[in-house]
Amino acid sequence: MTDAHAPDYTPMFSALCVELGLCLHPKAELKVIAALPNGLDAGVKAVLEAEGIDMASSPGELRRQVRACLKANLPGA
Repeated sequence: MTDAHAPDYTPMFSALCVELGLCLHPKAELKVIAALPNGLDAGVKAVLEAEGIDMASSPGELRRQVRACLKANLPGA
């Protein structure tokens, strides 16, 4: 049973997959959702870690693209 008041993150994860090719498994999606209250940068880090990409050595452009995608597709955005 799902909570009727819980935000729907499906469009955000769909956008990450379609636009950036970062298709996360459900367990990774939960980690990203848990990180988001700590800010978009925490969400970016969780996405990259789920894909096995080191945040510190990842291209700045990729980090910007992930951040922009998260921001544009957050529930209620």
